[in-house]
Parts: sequence; structure tokens; C-alpha cells
Amino acid sequence: MREIIICTFLTLDGVMQAPGGPDEDAGSGFEHGGWQKPVDDEEVGEAIAGWYEHCEAMLLGRRTYDIFASYWPTADPGNPFTHRMNSMRKYVASRTLTSVEWQNSTLLAGDVVAAVRELKASDGGGISVVGSGDLAQTLMRHGLVDEYRLTIHPVIIGTGKRLFADGAIPTALEPVSVSTTKGGTVVGVYRPNGEPSYDSY
Repeated sequence: MREIIICTFLTLDGVMQAPGGPDEDAGSGFEHGGWQKPVDDEEVGEAIAGWYEHCEAMLLGRRTYDIFASYWPTADPGNPFTHRMNSMRKYVASRTLTSVEWQNSTLLAGDVVAAVRELKASDGGGISVVGSGDLAQTLMRHGLVDEYRLTIHPVIIGTGKRLFADGAIPTALEPVSVSTTKGGTVVGVYRPNGEPSYDSY
């Protein structure tokens, strides 16, 4: 059984939209693209590199696939991350794409929930869901997420797409590892642990 792992950069108020650049995703009039780099630090990069090193494949939505496929095939070959991104197996969930050209990419046609269930039941290592907010929320709603790997950065944006948006399924989380970088970013790994419990003081 393979595990589905959500890997996401978040602001302190939970926004995941367009961390990488001003033109990454201006949907719904979002004006804060590129918020991550000014609050990033070396320790975050090391943590993310470790996350990818221990995953066998990526699962991407169409928008994230388009961004990655336009960048990584021609990225600096001296960057070891370039080889990792290009060589890793990619599964792409899309209702509009008819083909995927980036090397080692496979298009998941039809019902994405059924396709991901089939992937989970196959042999192999962990599968990282990178970015891909709509896809991540679909997987969460259907109980298909095994782990969350989150970097929570010290900046508040106020608007934008959130990983845990209104309507998120209430879920208790078990912390696997949580640390704070010198720059103030929380690097947390959590696993779903049933429903939340409730009590009073």
C-alpha cells in the first residue's frame, strides 16, 4: 500500500496560492504571488529536499503540472534538484489535458478518486502531492491522505487559496516531527488520526 503525502508551503494564515512568483497563479485577482522567497531560508530547503528524497513519485493537478513542466526540463542541470524532479515519476490529474509531455509523466484519466485509490493499492513508495490545491482538497474529502508535510512561513497574506478551506473535514492530527527554522518557519509533519475529540475546561 502506497502513501499519499501532501507537501505544501503555507503562510501563517494558511494561504498556499502562488508561493513561487508573481505570475504563478493570479486566479481570483490574487496579488501576492511570490510571497515565499522573502521569508524562506536554507533550513526550509534542506527539509524539502529530504521530503522529496524519500518519495518515489509526485501527484500533480493540471495547473501545478503546467508550471513545473515549463520550468524543470530546462532548469540548471547543475542543481541536483533538477535531476530529481525530471527523473521522478509524475502522475497528473486533469479533466482537460489529453497528453503530458514532461518525461516520466502519466495522465490519470477519468475519475481521479478511483485512479488515486488504484495508485495507493499498487506496489511502490510514497507519492507526494505538491501544490495542486484543488486536487489536495479532493483527496482530503475522500480520506486518501496519509500524511501532511507543511512549511508554515512567518507572513500573513489575508486572501488566497487555502489548503484547509471552508468545508475541510474535521480531522485530528498526530505530529510526527515539528521544528522551527532560524528564520521562523515551522516545518511540520503530521498524520491524520481519526476525528477530533472535544472537551471543556
